[in-house]
Amino acid sequence: MQKSQILKTLVWGDSVSLAVLDTTSLVNEGIARHRLSPVAAAAFGRTLTAAAYLCSWLKGKDSSLSVTVDGVGAGGKICVAGDGNLFMRGFIERPDVQLPPRADGKLDVGGCVGKRGTLTVIRDDKNGLPFTGTCPLVSGEIAEDFSAYFLTSEQLPTAVALGVQIGTDGTCLGAGGVFLQPLPGAGEEILQRAEREIRKFSSVSSMIAQCGAEGVLKEVESVPFHARELFYRCHCSREKIAQLVLSLGKADAEALVREEGRISVHCHYCNTDYDFNEEAVSALFSRKENP
Repeated sequence: MQKSQILKTLVWGDSVSLAVLDTTSLVNEGIARHRLSPVAAAAFGRTLTAAAYLCSWLKGKDSSLSVTVDGVGAGGKICVAGDGNLFMRGFIERPDVQLPPRADGKLDVGGCVGKRGTLTVIRDDKNGLPFTGTCPLVSGEIAEDFSAYFLTSEQLPTAVALGVQIGTDGTCLGAGGVFLQPLPGAGEEILQRAEREIRKFSSVSSMIAQCGAEGVLKEVESVPFHARELFYRCHCSREKIAQLVLSLGKADAEALVREEGRISVHCHYCNTDYDFNEEAVSALFSRKENP
């Protein structure tokens, strides 16, 4: 499967920043890890794509970002996190949500997400207090919501197209997005041009499936670009969870094992369970006491 990536360049006389993302493999990883229904995959995939674009802004590899979309919809909250390495991960609260298609036959992403809530972004560049931006959801369709976020929280008018195409077998055939962001000082004509141009990408997922990110970029302008690979990678590990068990203290950890039969920790981001039975807990504290 072709790698997920983000292509970035300047277009229209260097007056607009253009980013095109192919997130097909990322979305398929999410589908496999969380066993997502088609509509959950579409909602999660659009959010994952927008979050990956935001992560490309991060100034250092140790910088981090999280996105929460809480629209009180049938799918519950969507949470996505990433870092300056473009390592992405995330989940949707109700991964098995089922909804009838819209009148036009498309997946009801708006119904899955809802729009009686907020979109929140927390960005930490490790140079002081993290930045937090929140705005009300506009439609629950994600692209319009992120466009509103950029305008209200970042003061950056941005034309956004996002899409996820799910096949009959439940896998993602194409997923990605286009972001046209006029640079400071761009005139009203450029803003209007970006709004007109983004309409070409109403079926961006199909375009990604057919010609990839490079083909989509050329639809705007054929110019050199910078490419970075995107990865689905969680920060959790058995070693890190073991440190959490040790932080309980020996007496409390052993009491919990006696009551529950084991200590179990679930990572929502990668849907992995870490279990420590009595023998494993005893071995952890033995190594701590006798390094």
